[in-house]
Amino acid sequence: MTESAPKTKRLLALDIFRGMTIFFMVIVNTPGSWSYVYAPLKHAAWDGLTPTDLVFPFFVFIVGVAMSFSFRRYNESPDKAAWYGKVLLRTTSIFLVGLLLNWFPFFDKSIEDLRSIEDLRIFGVLQRIALAYGLAAVIVMNCPRSRIPYVFGPILGGYFALLLIFGGEAPLSLEGNAVRRLDLWLLGEKHLYSGYGIAFDPEGLLSTLPTAGTVLFGYWIGLVIQAHDSVGEKIQSLFPYGLVATLTGVALHFLGCPINKPIWSSSYVLVAGGLATLLLIGLLVILDLKHWRAWSWMFEAFGKNPLASFIASSVTVKLLALVKIGDQGIYSWTYANFFQSTFGNYAGSLLQAIAFAMLIWFFAWILHLKNIVIKL
Repeated sequence: MTESAPKTKRLLALDIFRGMTIFFMVIVNTPGSWSYVYAPLKHAAWDGLTPTDLVFPFFVFIVGVAMSFSFRRYNESPDKAAWYGKVLLRTTSIFLVGLLLNWFPFFDKSIEDLRSIEDLRIFGVLQRIALAYGLAAVIVMNCPRSRIPYVFGPILGGYFALLLIFGGEAPLSLEGNAVRRLDLWLLGEKHLYSGYGIAFDPEGLLSTLPTAGTVLFGYWIGLVIQAHDSVGEKIQSLFPYGLVATLTGVALHFLGCPINKPIWSSSYVLVAGGLATLLLIGLLVILDLKHWRAWSWMFEAFGKNPLASFIASSVTVKLLALVKIGDQGIYSWTYANFFQSTFGNYAGSLLQAIAFAMLIWFFAWILHLKNIVIKL
């Protein structure tokens, strides 16, 4: 890989990849009822992998791919300090928006009854994206492009070593992992996610390190894309990375480093990055090589405004829960009185999630029609 790569025209596959991840992220986050969710739309309980476990790392991966394009100007810029300022501003902005989403709605029953921050969850999806992006950006700005793979390996190896050294008697377990131990020491139980039955945050501070590895994996894939002119050459060059990363991650799983999303294990980084690359290859074949694009318009709007769409979905579903019909929020009431009664428990839950995703898509489509791109 040379220091200067040829400029690449915008590839539709990148926007569609990003749009698909947001679309499915909204679906898995907003079922009609959490009691009725099809197995593939659930996260693995701990070790293992479901399709849902790939949605978040796929988005982090495409953040890295996009970074490889936006950071092309860094080496040519005479003002390096300004780039650090931009990275710091973006990292801080995304983190704070994620924190506000955790706090929203800021009141319980009235605007005078502000919610306490004593039990406010500090981390979350946007916070994870912010910190992983910021860390990866600093690495990219201080490392020659050709050296990125040599940084990627030590990050994954070093992280696994930290888990083993600083974990408890069962260092890869829910109760004893070092991610949880650090967060408990740093923040305390009240500021952590409790969905696992105990205080443990799947977007914890320590596991930001391998997540930055996912960003760097995407960054390298973006460099490979830019290093070749034709779509066919891009596809041929990407395939070994996708295949080798996936197989290596699976091998590590059976050698004692389990695939695990909650702690974002090193094998998980490799499998998710490899599968993301293979999916991207498939989209390049379909969209940019064969030009079969009739179906892609639906995801294009999400792809242009991914973070705005995600934020809109989070705010909207919380607002719908606030507006009551009887003793139920509108979202729950709609499920019980239409989707569940018409389509059944599981199908109704899924169809409501899809309907809600399409509502958010309409918001994204309006932005797309007006050529508005909201960036943080």
